Order: sequence, then C-alpha cells, then structure tokens
Amino acid sequence: MRSHVNLSHIVRTCGCFGISRVIACGAAGIHGRIARDGAESVEVAVHRSLPPVLDRLKAEGYEIVGLEQTTRSESLFAFSFAAKTVLVIGNERSGLEQDELDRLDRVAEIPMAGMPHSLNAATSASIAVYEYCRQWPAGGGSP
Repeated sequence: MRSHVNLSHIVRTCGCFGISRVIACGAAGIHGRIARDGAESVEVAVHRSLPPVLDRLKAEGYEIVGLEQTTRSESLFAFSFAAKTVLVIGNERSGLEQDELDRLDRVAEIPMAGMPHSLNAATSASIAVYEYCRQWPAGGGSP
C-alpha cells in the first residue's frame, strides 16, 4: 500500500468491523484523523516483504485470498469466505505482484459495471471486509 490515506481508511474499516490486525508492507503510516478509533483498536504490523508473511499464515491454517482482477478471479457476489481468511490487497497502481499472486489460495473480484474498471484500494478493501463480516458476523479468526 503506497498511500497512508488508503491504509488509514482500511484501518478505520477494520476497526468498525472488529478486525484486530492489519499487516502492511513498506513505509506504512496511519493518519489518526482518518483512521479515528481504528488507530487505537487495530494493530498494524509492518513487514518488509509480504510473501514470507503469507507463507507463515498459510502454514497456520489461514486461507489466503487476494482481491484482484485475474483470469481465475471469483465474483465477490458469490464468494464464500473461509472462517480463517487473510485478505490480501495489492498496491494501488500495480495490484499484487506475481510472487504474491502465486501464494494465493483463491482470488475474489468485485464486478464492475462501468468505467473505470476498478475501485480505489481502500474502497475495495472495505467492500470485501464487509462481505467477509456479513458471512462471519462473530469473526472467524484473526491473523
């Protein structure tokens, strides 16, 4: 995630839905005025590289789900999340890198009906987090 604003919005969304941990890579920063109470209730773990983190979480039994437009994407409208899911959101400009895509168990896509054919990364993350929490209102596991 390149944008601290987008990451802050994601942290706020996670706080609203009771998700306690976000993993970010690079120079991750949180704007408290944007993240609001999420800045206090959501742990943000920062790592240099995502693939080793995904490998560890997969070994812990989490299903690794990317939110991306690929040839193997499943519509979020019909997507069934596993209780123990890690949702992977890519870079705002380039999406997920190939070494990250290679580690995904599944890929979800938010169907678009108009132009542009993609949403802002924080908006997409919010929609996917909402759908996960709709399916698992009591939570399923927290990476």
